[in-house]
Amino acid sequence: MAKIFVLDTNIILHDYKSVKQFQDNDIVIPIAVIEELDKFKKGNDALSFNARAFMREINKLTDRQRFGPRGVPLGKRLGYIKIEPNHPFSPQFQDMFRDDIQDHRILATAMWVRDNNPTRFVALVTKDINLRLKAKAAGMEAQDYLRDRVDDEVMLNLEKEVIEKDASSEALQRLAYGQDNSISWKEVQAKEPAPNQLYQFNFGGTPVCARYDARKQEIVLVRNSEAYGIRPRNLEQKFAMDACLNPDIPLVSLTGGAGTGKTLIALASALEQANEYDQIILTRPTVVLGGQDIGFLPGDQKSKMSPYVQPLMDNLEVIRHCFRPGSKQAQRLDAMVREEKLVISPLAYIRGRSLGKVYFIVDEAQNLTPHEVKTIITRAGEGTKMVFTGDIFQIDQPYLDQWSNGLTHLGEKMRGQALFEHVFLRKGERSELSEVAAKLL
Repeated sequence: MAKIFVLDTNIILHDYKSVKQFQDNDIVIPIAVIEELDKFKKGNDALSFNARAFMREINKLTDRQRFGPRGVPLGKRLGYIKIEPNHPFSPQFQDMFRDDIQDHRILATAMWVRDNNPTRFVALVTKDINLRLKAKAAGMEAQDYLRDRVDDEVMLNLEKEVIEKDASSEALQRLAYGQDNSISWKEVQAKEPAPNQLYQFNFGGTPVCARYDARKQEIVLVRNSEAYGIRPRNLEQKFAMDACLNPDIPLVSLTGGAGTGKTLIALASALEQANEYDQIILTRPTVVLGGQDIGFLPGDQKSKMSPYVQPLMDNLEVIRHCFRPGSKQAQRLDAMVREEKLVISPLAYIRGRSLGKVYFIVDEAQNLTPHEVKTIITRAGEGTKMVFTGDIFQIDQPYLDQWSNGLTHLGEKMRGQALFEHVFLRKGERSELSEVAAKLL
């Protein structure tokens, strides 16, 4: 028989299409979830959008029909969905859950559904770890929502995108010093590599970096580059800068720990190519560290965004200090800021925009959901390049982790596309203290 899954509010706020991800099984939505969604329906953020989209979807499904004993059908080859009124705990659990809160109402309803369907498998699905623990303590099956969770094997592959390979001395000579600086992939491996596969060869004790160009169907040399006074300090940064400077790769993902140079490389590459784009836009999610909010901020949009984008401005100062005050490069940088060629924009207002010929940098992208990342990328118009940077181990969103955040999701879904390149940076270059802290703390 079909299973029954009782969904918590956070599942819907995370993915409003989640009700259609359970195959032919049935979905139960406690009325307490509807009450919580009502609090999120107003606003411009992703949670509000998901709440409204879910309610519209349910309204469409129930148009001109009532909930039967099983509910209403979700669609072809799918199960049924039903909104279940609140039910109290059975007498044996009333002393265990005395507080009348929404989590307890959802759990009590899930347990009532289980007790009234003894022949069917019933589970509560929630991203709230505490609620899962409470459910298990009460003998209720509780599960996480794993639809958007990336497998550990995929995570490992994302961190090992640079392959160390051997090739003949003659081939490496042509790659490093030949006229075309390229070799056939057949000289390196038997199977054609994925687009933008990164390689590291050892040529007489000297590392040679290369990338598979799917358009040319050749492995091409990754050269030493410089962008607006910033030079790569290690091989990973060399790959990252090459990706950010390559106009044929409009989507780039840079991941790595603190101080590895992700944001600095992206910003320097954008400034180096400023003449190729109408505008350089810097943005990041307005999420504070560990929820340590200091309240509402006064002022206009620029003033409100200032604390959130200060890390981006710090990187801009690093680039500015590469040149003498009053130099041509420093004056050009000031002019770009003054003329809004280089702007800082709130991510909250990205929906509905069409970004044409823009270099778009999204910092701290690990705090975005997969749906938010999709929303941002689908805004890209002709000639636009997007660079996402972040550290998947520094997530400040309560319902995201290293397996389900938008940055990881981006790397998994876009892997193997000629338009996309991902680089994982390991070595910290901010300072010796920063690198030691990142490893030990």
